[in-house]
Amino acid sequence: MTPVIHAMTLPNQVTLPYVEQGDPTGIPVLLLHGITDSWRSFEGVLPHLPTSLHAFALSQRGHGDAARPVTGYYPQDFAADLAAFMDTLNLGPAVIVGHSMGSYIAQRFALDYPDHTLGLVLMGSCTTVRGNPVAVELWDSVVSTLTDPIDPDFVREFQRSTLAQPVPQTLLDTVVQESLKVPARVWRAALAALLDTDFSEELGKITAPTLIVWGDQDAFFLRREQEALAAAITGAQLMVYPGAGHGFHWEEPARFAADLVAFTERVKVSQRLAYAGKQRG
Repeated sequence: MTPVIHAMTLPNQVTLPYVEQGDPTGIPVLLLHGITDSWRSFEGVLPHLPTSLHAFALSQRGHGDAARPVTGYYPQDFAADLAAFMDTLNLGPAVIVGHSMGSYIAQRFALDYPDHTLGLVLMGSCTTVRGNPVAVELWDSVVSTLTDPIDPDFVREFQRSTLAQPVPQTLLDTVVQESLKVPARVWRAALAALLDTDFSEELGKITAPTLIVWGDQDAFFLRREQEALAAAITGAQLMVYPGAGHGFHWEEPARFAADLVAFTERVKVSQRLAYAGKQRG
């Protein structure tokens, strides 16, 4: 079934395209893509999610067909958009799922909007991008001086570098085309903001149940960064996909969907137990 693309204009006048599926009474699950991607980053995952989940995949500001404001590309800006999106739809607390840049936004969201955060799934994540050698090299060698029109060969190589296993050619073509929609100024602003941000000292304040998923062939973020992230967030669980790359949800969408569903079910059970405890109290 072809997803139906909706669009929401937030109170700040930023318009975000999104895809919605599943039972409106189910647990909300919001999917946040990585840098230069769009909602289509999760296009392969969505068919594997049961209708019991109320899933949303968003294109965030500056990305895909979303509005491209001149400023506002720090994690807290993206997080504020997400909170406004949820409030407009009266969603209530949700499981926030973020890949790469999206995982960093998800961390910031959990810190800034704990009452909106039922659970947290961090995909290909880290405690901080500041000082990351791959990100610094990407900035220094290409992105800092990037101009329009962006070279499709550069974009294709960038997206291929996230993979360790084969994916369908149509998928790779799609993510390249989505990245080519992003103007050079947004590439620069989003990556510069990540390199300029470090809230790793705050991660201990995250109280939501957290699942960290990582492919052990990830060329961007190493195992020690996953262990540091798991240690920083109380009770966080680290799940490793052997042989998978940074874009493991493109490589193994069915597996990731199953793990996301299992985590969401655990969160739902915990929520019920907590509610029952309050009732008894």
